[in-house]
Amino acid sequence: MIVRLGYVAMSVHVKNASPSKTMTATNFSKLGDREAAIRKLERIGAENIHNTLRLLRHNRAHDIQLYRISSKLIPLVGHELLGDWDPIPALAAEFRELGDYAKKHAMRLSFHPDHFTVLSTPRKAVLQNSYADLERHVRMLEAMGLGREAMCNIHIGGTYGDKTKARARFVKHFTEMDGRLRERITLENDDKTFNAVETLEVCEEVGAPMVLDVHHHQVNNGGESAVELWPRIGKTWKGTVSGAVDDAGVPVPLPPKIHVSSPKSDSEPRSHADYVEPEPLLAFLRGIAGSTPRLDVMIEAKMKDDALFRLMEAFRGAAGVTVLSQASVELEPL
Repeated sequence: MIVRLGYVAMSVHVKNASPSKTMTATNFSKLGDREAAIRKLERIGAENIHNTLRLLRHNRAHDIQLYRISSKLIPLVGHELLGDWDPIPALAAEFRELGDYAKKHAMRLSFHPDHFTVLSTPRKAVLQNSYADLERHVRMLEAMGLGREAMCNIHIGGTYGDKTKARARFVKHFTEMDGRLRERITLENDDKTFNAVETLEVCEEVGAPMVLDVHHHQVNNGGESAVELWPRIGKTWKGTVSGAVDDAGVPVPLPPKIHVSSPKSDSEPRSHADYVEPEPLLAFLRGIAGSTPRLDVMIEAKMKDDALFRLMEAFRGAAGVTVLSQASVELEPL
């Protein structure tokens, strides 16, 4: 099984390259000239996209082909003070340059909209804001010129005191959503509410790929092992395409993706540690290696790309692991 590693949003090695510089709503309101204030927001957005491109160049230098873009590229987008503002056309050239670079170097990009994007909500206003947020994320991917391989990952959401009703609302709201958005969404198991089995069942019902978060599964499960669930999880990715074709011109399947992190401490088991403990991850990877030809692993550790580099160092000395690049390995099955 070929495994590629990636990381989330920020680099601890590339200095002064934040992709999420912002302006507070208070400071925006203090600026007397609204149009000038909006142009300033757009300049910050352009800088964030430019810094994201800098990070992709850093990634290329280290063979990293998997990367999650910050959802805070454009400051205050979607805020009630700026309901009539559409910054994506103004940033079209910047988005296109970013997408062109990713495509040229076969990079898999994704978004993870924040926890305010909730489709299980019983509140109409929250649902409409969630739809609007997903629409913005998809439009940014489209502005980059990226195909359906570039996806948005979300959780099912809160239970609001009744998990059965919340699940039914999610399914209803998901299926009523525009198909452009649905085809870009993956669902992830949660560390407190919908566990891996419950998320998997929803994925199978609505036809969405499932991103297994191994850490979340450790702290929220019904006794099932992640390895036992994997064959069903892997099937949810059937039919997805990577955007590439093989020598015969046949579309290459999109590898399943998982999230990995390690508990910060025994007293804070849900919080993410700075680095990833390699042995539990290797045990899982070896357990599924015989059934999955390719897998993408998104590292959610606090030390970002440094956690990736340290994990690769651990992989170098592991039995049955062959290093393929600075950010990928091949594992033999158990």
